[in-house]
Amino acid sequence: MIEVLYEDNHLIVVKKPPNVLTQSNESSDKNMLDLVKQYVKEKYNKPGDVYIGMIHRLDRPVGGVLVFARTSKAASRLSKQVQNRSVEKTYYCIVEGNVKDKKGKIIDYMIKDRNANMSSIVNENTQGAKKAILNYEKCSIAKSGNHIYTLLKIKLETGRPHQIRLQLSNMGYPIWGDSKYGRVKDRSTKALALWSYRMKINHPTKKEDIVFETLPDLEVRPWSLFSKII
Repeated sequence: MIEVLYEDNHLIVVKKPPNVLTQSNESSDKNMLDLVKQYVKEKYNKPGDVYIGMIHRLDRPVGGVLVFARTSKAASRLSKQVQNRSVEKTYYCIVEGNVKDKKGKIIDYMIKDRNANMSSIVNENTQGAKKAILNYEKCSIAKSGNHIYTLLKIKLETGRPHQIRLQLSNMGYPIWGDSKYGRVKDRSTKALALWSYRMKINHPTKKEDIVFETLPDLEVRPWSLFSKII
């Protein structure tokens, strides 16, 4: 059963659980696109295929706000907002180490190897390189055993594949539990402390800003380390 955060004739916004695909891949694992289609089909007793438009994606281990369009017109208008960077995306993440600066902006150039499903930071003159920009704010630090962790609030200006994970790791602060870009060597790990907690869009028909928010399970580690802050 999916958790719906907002729904009207043009949009459906859901809370994506961690470790669920946004859309299908070569595996037969469940994915949010199919789950939302099934939800709409059953709720409104719709015959045949149900149209649900993809607006953006979240990496499989990332949870949080996920927006879908219910009409092609809404999908087109929302996709343009994503392309022109007018959609505001805000994340929480927990990184290893004590981030020194209270606030900062990271600007890199990235390229993705689709065969390996990995992104890399490259020189801006590299063919196919795309600019990646994020802003971060240090919220708090916490200690667990001999380790220090920092809770960061991230605002994306661009939406490159694995952008937050790669840029923070490249800065020296990998995200807790990141098996791709962090210090975790076990690629079967299912914990990644990265959460899409807020999105602001302009409604495709009402032409007014609308905000969606949802939080991770603050009783589960490592989020429980910062449950009084978030």
